[in-house]
Amino acid sequence: MLFSPSCFSLEIPVKITGSFKSPTCQPAVCVLGLTTRTTNILGQATAADMDFSGTWKVHSEENLEEFLKVVGAPEMIVKMRKELKPVLVIEQNGKDFTYTMKTPIGTKVHSFSLGKESEMTAVDGRKIKCTVRQENGKLIAENEKFTSVREIQGDDMVETITAGSVTFISRSKRA
Repeated sequence: MLFSPSCFSLEIPVKITGSFKSPTCQPAVCVLGLTTRTTNILGQATAADMDFSGTWKVHSEENLEEFLKVVGAPEMIVKMRKELKPVLVIEQNGKDFTYTMKTPIGTKVHSFSLGKESEMTAVDGRKIKCTVRQENGKLIAENEKFTSVREIQGDDMVETITAGSVTFISRSKRA
């Protein structure tokens, strides 16, 4: 990547008054009537604005089986995984994240920093490398096989993963 707008951040506290309808203008914090938000020079939410931290329980998944097959997961993993609803624990410290997926079968822990390539373990144990970036309050992970977009929508954390022509969607609520 030669240029990334997010690498040229200018963080400015802004007092927002009035009514703004644009998602990039919605206040992130409101205390005693003073509304502030930290944005970069393009008006995008910064890593500090994303609140993914906490324990999340998966409550719905769409196209899981098809997705696992497309990414080459063994049939045994496909059968076992579709019966499970993982618990996700996300710890965020600025641009550094620790992501833990807990199931009755086992626990997987991934650590990554925004903008840096990291190695993660797929459901079937294969090691994959990917880079996670922040864009408009979303976490976006990409590698040669898939693209994952994780975002907060109301009370849900929604992860949409696309591999080839298959899109897997997972929805979680804070525990």
